[in-house]
Amino acid sequence: MPRLRRLLGVPEHEWLVERVRGRLAAGRPLTGAVSLATPTPEQRSAVERLLARPPGGGRSLTVRLEAVDGVLRRSGISPDGLAAAVTALTGPVTPLAQARAEEDAAWERAYAPLDALVGDRPELAAWAARVRGDGLPRRLGRTPDAVHTLLTGVCAALRVLPVEPAVSLAAFAARVLGSAHALDDGTPQATLTLSGILALTGFADGSGAEWRRDAWASAGLVKDELSSTVLTLNLRGAPALDWMAGEGEPSVLTLRQLIRRPPSVAPPVVRICENPAVLAAAADALGPTCPPLVCLQGQPSAAALALLRHLHGNGSTLRYHGDFDWGGLRIAGALLRRVPWSPWRYTAADYRSALAASDPEFPPGPLTGVPTGTPWDPDLAEALAEAGVRVEEERELGLLLSDLGGRP
Repeated sequence: MPRLRRLLGVPEHEWLVERVRGRLAAGRPLTGAVSLATPTPEQRSAVERLLARPPGGGRSLTVRLEAVDGVLRRSGISPDGLAAAVTALTGPVTPLAQARAEEDAAWERAYAPLDALVGDRPELAAWAARVRGDGLPRRLGRTPDAVHTLLTGVCAALRVLPVEPAVSLAAFAARVLGSAHALDDGTPQATLTLSGILALTGFADGSGAEWRRDAWASAGLVKDELSSTVLTLNLRGAPALDWMAGEGEPSVLTLRQLIRRPPSVAPPVVRICENPAVLAAAADALGPTCPPLVCLQGQPSAAALALLRHLHGNGSTLRYHGDFDWGGLRIAGALLRRVPWSPWRYTAADYRSALAASDPEFPPGPLTGVPTGTPWDPDLAEALAEAGVRVEEERELGLLLSDLGGRP
């Protein structure tokens, strides 16, 4: 081995040894010539010593591998030849095909938690396939072992989501993932878990701190008990609610209030709207005579879900109305997956009536966005796709106030 290092293991021969390793890894024979484009005088001298003859003139340096193999065998420095010498100097050479196969197997094992999750939660199959395809876990984790660890945690969280009743995000992370900060903004686990939550709950994609807070809340995970709220009108069953209902003024309830002291009264019917303008108009027009009304203000928050589940569980019938557009239908679908409701002027027939009653001087706008289904009335999605027009909830104020006022 010392003789081998002195002859072939010197820095001047590193280029030659690397070329030989490359051929061994690629499974190519150690025959023919290898060249170095701009050799140093020291590299030329080293080849001359190795072969015991000048390597030739010219600007490049060319060495025939058979010649090197012969020198090593005849001298007894490496009786098994050039391949054995390079392996002795630099360690075993893994063939590229074998290395690729091993790497592919390692990545397949890295994604195994996704396969197990889909077995338990088939509704996440499309999400899991998309995650595999877009390579997000690989970009976040970089190595197979890191990705396996990352996906193990993400899948553990998604396997038990959504949670009911709502819990603290930090407490959930500590219980399920072993660290209260595992799902903090910006962590790889938070990024992937939130992606899975969108697939589970149908919450619309978005960005920003407020969107992330509401997206977590759609799965019952609350960043804090005070930031999640719901807007109501004329609900009763708590001193503050009773006073506000007596005045006919809207109330804002926090998740903290709803967890600690939900309303003790569940009206027979509670109507739900999507937009605050409807609730404000009802307060202006009807005041304390308006029937109980809850406003989602977009995607249902943890507070809204807590309130509506409480009311439904205590006997209230929930009736929902929202925007006639793809976003509105998606909000309605997300709510329906969490709390049962029946339509409040929110069917295909109602949509067509709204189109027919539209003011020609102020026609409704074109329908945009990604289509979605309407399980409460499959014809509604078909009607929207056919008409290609959106009708905002505020355009229906007259009808909605008429219902709330008990007028035909």
